[in-house]
This record gives sequence, structure tokens and C-alpha cells, in this order.
Amino acid sequence: MGKDVIIACDFPSKEATLEFLSKFTDEKPYVKIGMELFYGAGPEIVREIKKMGHKIFLDLKLHDIPNTVKKAMSVLSHLDVDMCNLHASGTVAMMEAAIEGLTRPDGTRPLLIAVTQLTSTSQEAMENDLLIKEPIANVVMHYASNAKKAGLDGVVCSPLEAGVVHEKCGKDFITVTPGVRFADGDVGDQVRVTTPAKAKEIGSDYIVVGRPITAAEDPVAAYRRCVAEFVG
Repeated sequence: MGKDVIIACDFPSKEATLEFLSKFTDEKPYVKIGMELFYGAGPEIVREIKKMGHKIFLDLKLHDIPNTVKKAMSVLSHLDVDMCNLHASGTVAMMEAAIEGLTRPDGTRPLLIAVTQLTSTSQEAMENDLLIKEPIANVVMHYASNAKKAGLDGVVCSPLEAGVVHEKCGKDFITVTPGVRFADGDVGDQVRVTTPAKAKEIGSDYIVVGRPITAAEDPVAAYRRCVAEFVG
């Protein structure tokens, strides 16, 4: 499986997003469309960016009762995205329903991955806020195992956990890892972070990079630096 850098296009509007993507004249980066942009610009922004030639990770993190998630995934399957996700904490039954809804009549579907624990979640927050007393590494691996059991393609996890996920769930089980920063950059509000080069060494399949690229003085140069460090 080839590695790739996914740019998190966390912009509030269609205009800001298209202005940013217009800077890329020689590349068509894989882009992540999250809640902020999807809720602000609607499904049409997905169609427009897809027509421009970009692969799309639709990052909406669905989490609801199985039947609701199944119906929502059925709608999303028509957007022709390349990857979408949900929360593994929604249970195996919910994840199985999601795959059923996401699969088109011809048997094709986007990649479906599960969020284990958000990279902003610390052990302390997990214990105090969620009343989960297990070590965070154990929780991540349990959720990853459940995702594989449900038939998903992989998980969103911290880059620090990617290698262990592969050991537990197999090398073909995809690891998509946010929380990546340049060694000389600001970690922002992320807790479990690392660099593109280290993420490659640990075993991430995709890294999701937002502000280190989108807020850079030269976003194209920052993207190319990321690709050079992660893909080689």
C-alpha cells in the first residue's frame, strides 16, 4: 500500500477552500473535508473538489444507532469520496451497519475507517471525562480490533500507535494518523503527536496534516516537505 499525505482542509467556507487548493498547480493533494467545511458549504463542495481531481477523505465521524448510521452512509456513498469514517465507540453492530449502508449496488464502496481515541484525548481526560480507566493504549487496540472484526478497512489513530495497530490487526489494516507536526513546529491542541519522518518509521499509511500546511507562509512548499519526509 502506498503512503500518502492528506491535507486537512479545515476552512469555514467554499471560497477559502478553493482559494487554498488553487495554489496547487502541479499536484492534486489528497484532501480531508471535515465537519466545519461540510456543514458550512454542504455536499456540493465534495462534488466540486472531486471534479478537480482530488481524492477525498470525508471526516464526519458518524456515531449513532446502527440504523441511522446505515442510512447516513448510504447517502454518503453517492458522493464518490475515497474514504470516510465513524467512531469505533459506536459498537461493532454500528460499524457493520455502516458498511452495509456504504456499499453500493455494484459492490463498490469508499474505504471505511474508525476513530479509536481522538489525538487530543489524554489518559487523564479519558479517565475523568469518559470514566474509562484502562490505559489508553489498551483502549485504542481494543477499538481497532473491533473495527477489524466489523470488516472495516482501518482506523484513525495517533501516529505513535500505528505500528502496534499493524502488529495486532495486520499490515493491510490501514492506519490514518493525524497529530503530525514538523519537528520545528507548534503542536497546537494535539497531545499525542509526532513528525512526518517518525510517522513513516512507526508505520503510518496516511498522515493527516492541517495547520502546518494550511497556515504555512508557503503551503505548497510545506506540503512538498511533508511528502518528502513521509513518502520519500
